[in-house]
Amino acid sequence: QVQLVESGGGLVQAGGSLRLSCAASGRTFSGYDMGWFRQAPGKDREFVAAITGSGTSTAYADSVKGRFTISRDNAKNTVYLQMNRLKPGDTAVYYCAVRISHYRDYNTEDEYDSWGQGTQVTVSS
Repeated sequence: QVQLVESGGGLVQAGGSLRLSCAASGRTFSGYDMGWFRQAPGKDREFVAAITGSGTSTAYADSVKGRFTISRDNAKNTVYLQMNRLKPGDTAVYYCAVRISHYRDYNTEDEYDSWGQGTQVTVSS
């Protein structure tokens, strides 16, 4: 399995930026797709962004497209989520996850094998 630890969350004003990091260990990081999901209080966990193992392809939820950027540094075993022009609606716990086997779509929660503990992002108005 791959162990994942998120960091970089915090409190930021609307319009501000944060960069989340997800450090991976335990297995070869570069061979797996990675995803970011988020969950707001009282809501279901939703897809945010995904990136292929090589970093050559990315995908985003419509709600964050143009504002968020997912990237990875395989030499550092880390995936990032750069969040710009944050809105109060972005407030949630953000989780990174590793996709080991490709059974479903990349934006499906059940597709991912291991999850980090989450990091809180709070955007004030």
